[in-house]
Amino acid sequence: MTTIQISAADFKEKIFDYEREEEWKYRGDLPAIIDFYADWCGPCKAVAPVLDELATEYDGKLIIYKLDTDKEGELSSMFGIQSIPTFLFIPLDGPLLIQKGALPKHIFKQVIEDRLLPKLETENK
Repeated sequence: MTTIQISAADFKEKIFDYEREEEWKYRGDLPAIIDFYADWCGPCKAVAPVLDELATEYDGKLIIYKLDTDKEGELSSMFGIQSIPTFLFIPLDGPLLIQKGALPKHIFKQVIEDRLLPKLETENK
């Protein structure tokens, strides 16, 4: 599995319909990470291979989406994205976590294990 490119329409269908619902409710079946990026962004390009590795490593447990901020300005504004890359970590239950900047792989893994995946799964490793 690799990262999945999404548009605002995909976001409303798969993540959250911000036009119809007032209170956050994630629509997905697996935890997710959304990478708010732009093609011209150097740090975004640097972190892209790490996200592809994580998408493969956590295939079936986690989905990693990529959202182009140049094409989806309204959605980026809604989340207050002012610098890129910015990552939205979405657990099945509980609050969202927004993290700015190109993170190293071990930090992604720590957030995935601590915040996104169910505790039972991480305890059995």
